[in-house]
Amino acid sequence: MPHAFKADPSHPAVAYLVRLHADLGGRILENRKEAKRLAESMKHVEAVIRLFDPAYDTRRISVRRRYKGNPWFKRGTLLRHALDVLRKAQGPLTAREITERMLAARGVTNVNPKDMRGLIASVQTSLQLHNGKSVRKVGEGIPSRWLGNL
Repeated sequence: MPHAFKADPSHPAVAYLVRLHADLGGRILENRKEAKRLAESMKHVEAVIRLFDPAYDTRRISVRRRYKGNPWFKRGTLLRHALDVLRKAQGPLTAREITERMLAARGVTNVNPKDMRGLIASVQTSLQLHNGKSVRKVGEGIPSRWLGNL
């Protein structure tokens, strides 16, 4: 027979949870106010757009998602770090191997799998964009192996 839980309203956890609930409610209010302010700002921008082009359909403007990037490499430095790894390598490496060595050089351990996949994909994309310029793909197999142009 399972043990029945007996609620104790004087338990310290109850007081903490009440404070947490109030804090979360306050955050929701702040975010609603911020959302209202941002919506007003968007309306002002739309009005200025219509001053320049009255026929412009502002509904066609898509919302821009903000990419946070990764916490280990600044924007625009990923290829540079990948090239450093390739310069030190004895032979061709996969994007995963390059990424693992880049993180090891930074002393980064315990990367969660989702962040690791995103970083590997970023390295792979960067290598593909620079194929034939600063790096070259070696062989035909999958996963692709890369060499730096030395």
